[in-house]
Amino acid sequence: MNNYSNDKMNFADENELYDLAELFKVFGDSTRIRILSALYGRECCVQDIADGLKMTPSAVSHQLKILKQSKLVGNRREGKQIFYFLADDHVRSIIAIGLEHLRE
Repeated sequence: MNNYSNDKMNFADENELYDLAELFKVFGDSTRIRILSALYGRECCVQDIADGLKMTPSAVSHQLKILKQSKLVGNRREGKQIFYFLADDHVRSIIAIGLEHLRE
């Protein structure tokens, strides 16, 4: 482990480590990973995600609620339609680094 990683871990207290574990639990669900993947480069409404992943809109909405509570997904309203997107570049980085790790 390099010094940067050690320094960062020394600043993590028990609460931060617990929160980190909870964040990784959210990433640990394959349905949520599929939804994050669908949102990787674009924003979509619930119906578009449901159609693309062959899921019900209700199931997608349930998972989006969890992703939103975890601050991994954001949304914006356009009329009656709500569009979802990845919350920030950190989410993209976590997904990209995870895929890079798998592909090595």
